[in-house]
Amino acid sequence: MELPIAPVIAAAWIVFGLYWWWGWLRVKRAARSEPLLPRLLKYWLPLAIAVAFIGPERWFHGSWLGERMYPASTIIAVVGVLLTVSGVAFACWARYVLGRNWSSVVQVKQDHELIQSGPYRWVRHPIYTGLLLAFLGTAVAIGEWRGPLCVVIVAVSFWFKLRLEERWMRDNFGATYEQYMRRTKALIPGLL
Repeated sequence: MELPIAPVIAAAWIVFGLYWWWGWLRVKRAARSEPLLPRLLKYWLPLAIAVAFIGPERWFHGSWLGERMYPASTIIAVVGVLLTVSGVAFACWARYVLGRNWSSVVQVKQDHELIQSGPYRWVRHPIYTGLLLAFLGTAVAIGEWRGPLCVVIVAVSFWFKLRLEERWMRDNFGATYEQYMRRTKALIPGLL
């Protein structure tokens, strides 16, 4: 019996997309926001390219991107699914805890609150952590060279985005945010 790996991964990403869309409708107004063009070039274009890399296998058939990195394995595919689902769940939990302060772009909200509870007690950017884990899981399940390329693109995009967010959070919250930065890592608890 073949496991429904691809449909489960697709369902996890659809749940993520729907939750993000629903949450987007209930956020605070922005007090400060990054201009549109830098946003498009630094974050949305790389993410669109990365998502294309995890698109249908037929897009990459016959190219080195569609070549397998390791033999197909049900165990590895299941690990990939578990990482994907865990990453999406962690990102959604972080999004829930952030509440109306959330934004898909770099912003400071009106009456912005510094959230340090839930997953924010372990990492400063748990949404990025969860999404990176989900992209990594999807890449593992795919097992082709396009997967790690996707993860690298997402990681670089998130790194640029979080650097700007951190600057703006320091501007907004001052010493409180600097103390938070000293005791809580950005993406991986205790490491990075």
